[in-house]
Amino acid sequence: MKTTETPAPLPAESGAPITKTDTPPPRPPKEKKEGTVLNAFSHGILVLWAFMVVMPLLWAVMTSFKDDRSIFSSPWSLPDTLHFDNWSRAWTEANMSDYFLNTVLVVGGSLIGTLVLGSMAAYVLARFDFPGNRFIYYLFIGGMSFPIMLALVPLFYVVNNMGLLNTIHGLILVYIAYSLPFTVFFLTAFFRTLPTSVAEAAFVDGASHSRTFFQIMLPMAKPGLVSVGIFNFLGQWNQYMLPTVLNTDPDKRVLTQGLVQLAVSQGYKGDWSGLFAGLVMAMLPVLAAYIIFQRQVVQGLTAGALK
Repeated sequence: MKTTETPAPLPAESGAPITKTDTPPPRPPKEKKEGTVLNAFSHGILVLWAFMVVMPLLWAVMTSFKDDRSIFSSPWSLPDTLHFDNWSRAWTEANMSDYFLNTVLVVGGSLIGTLVLGSMAAYVLARFDFPGNRFIYYLFIGGMSFPIMLALVPLFYVVNNMGLLNTIHGLILVYIAYSLPFTVFFLTAFFRTLPTSVAEAAFVDGASHSRTFFQIMLPMAKPGLVSVGIFNFLGQWNQYMLPTVLNTDPDKRVLTQGLVQLAVSQGYKGDWSGLFAGLVMAMLPVLAAYIIFQRQVVQGLTAGALK
């Protein structure tokens, strides 16, 4: 009687399919459970943070459509009737229209000047080596750490001696100088991440430095410009200390000064609905700018890491 012997397993040849025993073992369920708990905890923190940020904004908007009696009797309930006259009263009688126009002029002019001058300085510091390059760069960095409160008194006398006190263009120049250090610091790091081959190709084709910057490098830096522009817009729109010291003319007040004046005057009159309407007016442009450009802000912040 012949017995059948089990043949010995053949060695696996190169290119042979991986058998079931060669697959890596699955992760233990403990790690999956820990990851689920961590995700649930992080999402819970984000939801709580969003609630803490959004609820005061929604409450302010809701209160701006109430009358004074409803604000104190039922502060957390929805308005029974939408009182749009609160907005019209704040816009006309409280001079919020004049404050809004002054703020748009100041912030618009300073934002354009900051982005143009800051991008030019950052491009030169990031792409060209010359004596004093690092010194100028660290000088801008030092300007970020200098408290503006220490410069208010000498700044007042400098602006006054130049004949720019209580003027729109004087406040624009001060805003530009105040925002340049952070703009140069941010855009210098961004320009360093852009490829140099494109600029070198433009130079080979005969383009000048100014044409290469404005037509090639500046459009490539659009995410960084949008990001730093949003940050500067938020800081300049909400600026209160500089216009309070350098802009004492009642006809040229900006929104922050107007809101303080409105709070003081309406506090005695009891027109709290008009005060909340003015507050929402000052808040809406900032929210609209961030909602419109939120994707560009994220792209600008992560561009350096993705490079």
